[in-house]
Order: sequence, then C-alpha cells, then structure tokens
Amino acid sequence: MDEGVRLQKVLAAAGLGSRRACEILISDGRVEVDGALVTQLGARVDPQTAVIRVDGARIEVRDEFEYLALNKPRGVLSAMSDSRGRKTVGDLVADRSERLFHVGRLDADSEGLLLLTNDGELAHRLMHPSFEIVKVYLATVTGSVGRDVGRLLRAGVDLEDGPVRVDRFRVVDSAPRRALVEVALHEGRKHIVRRLLAEVGHPVQRLVRTSIGPIRLGSQRAGDVRQLSRTEVGELQDLVGKSL
Repeated sequence: MDEGVRLQKVLAAAGLGSRRACEILISDGRVEVDGALVTQLGARVDPQTAVIRVDGARIEVRDEFEYLALNKPRGVLSAMSDSRGRKTVGDLVADRSERLFHVGRLDADSEGLLLLTNDGELAHRLMHPSFEIVKVYLATVTGSVGRDVGRLLRAGVDLEDGPVRVDRFRVVDSAPRRALVEVALHEGRKHIVRRLLAEVGHPVQRLVRTSIGPIRLGSQRAGDVRQLSRTEVGELQDLVGKSL
C-alpha cells in the first residue's frame, strides 16, 4: 500500500462522506482492503484493483463504468436499436454518452427491471447460467391458483426444452378468475416464466420483473432509469465473484 491513492480520499470520492468522516471510518476499524483490516490513515490503495469493504459491504470505487437500472415499459424491445423503427431500450438511454448494453432480456410484452452497463465482464457473469442469479417476477395469471401449483412448480415441470423448477412461489392475491403470483427462479431460457405458468394451467396476462439478485425495482416508474449505488454494484460483484 506504499503507492496509490490515500484510502480516505478514495472512500470520499465513492460517496462515503467527507474525507474527515472517512478517516473516522478507517480509525474505527470499519474498512477492509483486499480482505485485510486497515486502520492506518496513511494507507494507499490502487482504486483499479483494490476490493474495498466498509462494514462488510463491498464498495465500488472506480468511475469508468456505468451501472443503471431501468424499469422497462411494456411494448419496448430489449435491444439498443431496431432496424424496423420499433421503440427500444436504447431509445430510453439515448441521451447518455456511454456505449451501454442491456444485461439479459425481457420480451416486449413484459415489464420491469432491466440492468444496463458498459462493464462487459460483470454483464457476462450475470447472464451466465453457472452463477444462477435469482430473478423475481410478479405475474397476473388466469384462473384461481390452487395450493398444489406451488408444490408442482417447486418440484419441477417438464417443458419441451427440458425440466425447470422455481426457487420460490407464492400467491400474492387472488380473485375468482385471476390471481397475482410471485415467482423466483434462476433459469434464463426464453419466455421461461410465461411457458412455465401456462404449462400448469395459468396463462400470464401481465408479467413484471421486480428484482435481479440484490437489485430491486422498488417504486421506480415505467421508463425511468436510475444509477445503481456503489454498494449495489459491490453486491453484484460479490454475487458473481468478480474481483476488481
């Protein structure tokens, strides 16, 4: 740590408070660098390679990448452009100078959380099936959902391209002719939620993705874009084991 940038300066630039406040964080033993506790105020780090945690939470300290959360509206394509002139995710971030790309997809009729970034390595890991990133959806479905449906989905259902099972399933609300259900799964096959629910007799009328791993849609309005916090980015990196 003899070369690089002073740790308190890096923390302050990452939005952890004033430089003095960050010095207190260090002195109080709340900061780790590359797995080691740091309490010396003169410590220096390389922001491009150091893995920094405050109170155990990983903090993103680099500035060259963008990480965005979009609430994709229904009818918008998960693409950055379209030769046929249809509205795309790219149109919603057209005012940004960075060359962004979407992480995974939502079909045009589906809504909800979609991540965008220019960090190719993180995006690749988030999309790779080996990391089994859990995504949560709210689906409005046809018909009253019986108790056996959840057991069936958790046990696994055979589709034409192979079996699939959900990680979690619950009925949020129900009415005589339709229900609102929550589905959590780590599968990424095309139209997987729609196909799965249709297979058990409950076609989807509306589908909204509410979370991807630790990132949640919350109260974000349709079409709105927000920047992920440095803590959220750190959580994603931890999730896929990405070192800086």
